[in-house]
Amino acid sequence: MTAKTLIAFFSASGTTARAASALAAAVGGDIYEIRPAVPYSGRDLNWQDKGSRSSLEMNDSSYRPGLADHDANIASYDRIFLGFPIWWYTAPRIIQTFLESYDFNGKTIILFATSGGSGLGKTAKTLASSCPGAMIKDGRVLNGGLSRDSLKSWADKL
Repeated sequence: MTAKTLIAFFSASGTTARAASALAAAVGGDIYEIRPAVPYSGRDLNWQDKGSRSSLEMNDSSYRPGLADHDANIASYDRIFLGFPIWWYTAPRIIQTFLESYDFNGKTIILFATSGGSGLGKTAKTLASSCPGAMIKDGRVLNGGLSRDSLKSWADKL
């Protein structure tokens, strides 16, 4: 039996959205965009500004940005690829909001990310408390021109 697959992602600038679309095409999964209740502006994303929205959120481990909707039908899926840009060497806080908003018990979550320079690091360990009962697997950084065949080959090995 083939696991029913969802590719859920948060993308602030479009880079992770492109990776998620390529992954969905390669593995045949459905796609769901995690959207913030208040979209991020370019100024919000300025990591060099300690007062920017993203900087303030990432400096407060308890902060949970609101979601634009709660329409992901998580119960219908066995395997969830969860994608996001790397912010401050980990997942943006909205990923924790998403994980804490649904029941992932018994689900397999495979992380993927886009990044300007860092890998996934300890992200799986950091996110585990936000989705008790789920199995979180480190995935990989999906930057640039990954072929459909290479994405499918990677996903098939998981």
